[in-house]
Amino acid sequence: MLGLPAGYCVQTIPITAGTDLLFEWRHVFFYSEGMQVERRVQTFKNAVITRELVKMKFSAEDGRLGIISNGPLYRMELDPVKPTYVDVNCLVAYPENAVLKPSVYGNTLASQHMNYHWELTGHGYVLLQTGRSDQQLQQHMEDGGIIKRFLREVIPFGSVFIK
Repeated sequence: MLGLPAGYCVQTIPITAGTDLLFEWRHVFFYSEGMQVERRVQTFKNAVITRELVKMKFSAEDGRLGIISNGPLYRMELDPVKPTYVDVNCLVAYPENAVLKPSVYGNTLASQHMNYHWELTGHGYVLLQTGRSDQQLQQHMEDGGIIKRFLREVIPFGSVFIK
């Protein structure tokens, strides 16, 4: 029996020969007996953006890996040419052969307020946690009524004066 905070899930993923997914250590909850764990040191660029220097690669003939995530996991196929944009905070695992580039997804005006994303290309699939909530959005939605929000936007420096 396992008690988890609201919104968190534990899911098992089959690990077979040839699986090349790299996982973040904070998402790994358990792994079955007989699995080998290899540490992969990330490039400087990837380590700075993800704030993690090491990723974990699991291999086995037939094993199970328990992943804990904020919401259900979603499996998304990668394309070798057309990039897939993934929020850095939602990425649970990606293929070792994937090409990752840091990117800000959106137009140039919105980019100053948006999270970093990975621009991923390659073969295989990525695992994403779908329940990651935007705390700032939730705070803005709960912060006052429609009139208060309207006044903050209309009055110059309204967000400073109207709390």
